[in-house]
Amino acid sequence: MKCLVITVTFCTVLLANTSSNEVPQQLRGIGIDQKLNQQVPLDAMFKDEYGRNVRLGDYFGKKPVVLGLVYYECPMLCNLTLNGMLRSLRAVNLDIGKEYDVLNVSFNPREGPELAAAKKEAYSRRYGREGVRNGWHFLTGSEENIRKLADAVGFHYRFDEKSGQYVHASGIMIVTPEGRLSHYFYGIEFPPRDVKFGLMQASNNRIGSPVDQLLLYCYHYDPETGKYGLIIMNTIRIAGGLTIVGLILMLVMLSRRNRRRKLENARTFPVLP
Repeated sequence: MKCLVITVTFCTVLLANTSSNEVPQQLRGIGIDQKLNQQVPLDAMFKDEYGRNVRLGDYFGKKPVVLGLVYYECPMLCNLTLNGMLRSLRAVNLDIGKEYDVLNVSFNPREGPELAAAKKEAYSRRYGREGVRNGWHFLTGSEENIRKLADAVGFHYRFDEKSGQYVHASGIMIVTPEGRLSHYFYGIEFPPRDVKFGLMQASNNRIGSPVDQLLLYCYHYDPETGKYGLIIMNTIRIAGGLTIVGLILMLVMLSRRNRRRKLENARTFPVLP
């Protein structure tokens, strides 16, 4: 059953301007709106990875913050988002805990500090730079405070009772030291150069511009229907076609490279009569 969930997670990629009647019913109302210059609720209360009660405002005031809403037991997409954050932030020549902080907040109110602590340990170790444990935080909280934060940043999600999982999209935000939303990044890969530029702008309390949305959704495949739906099937066909084209191009390039090498070797070591 898990492999079916993974397949849907990878393939459900839709442009934000897709008309509502083309979007599968499970995904309607799900997404991430860009609420640039919106104030995040600094008074919202959460628990940190050590089980301490904290205010969201405790993480603001001096440095910009990279903010990501995930849930720690997500079967696929949230881990991809966290891994994408890690790759991007490792490639940025600014240090977590020094020039900026990172804040991941679980939108599953049933998750607690134990899961948050495990995530913190894993990602801090993989980031591998001094001071990261003072700058990368993993929070959990109540439904009320999670919703307050999610609404403020435009993060729309829904719990699916049938699958016991959350329907959601993926992305991260950069927030100014004052707690205002400065930049949005969608998907699971975040270009380090753009992230660094966003951090530099946000550190000066500057607000960025809206960006195009390419939404990657996570929701549970329904095995009872035996179908993916038209838009998902089209996406799978396109992805499969692109993969085949890519393989053909790679084979052509390798063949040409081998021919060039043979010609060069023939010129360098001509066959004597």
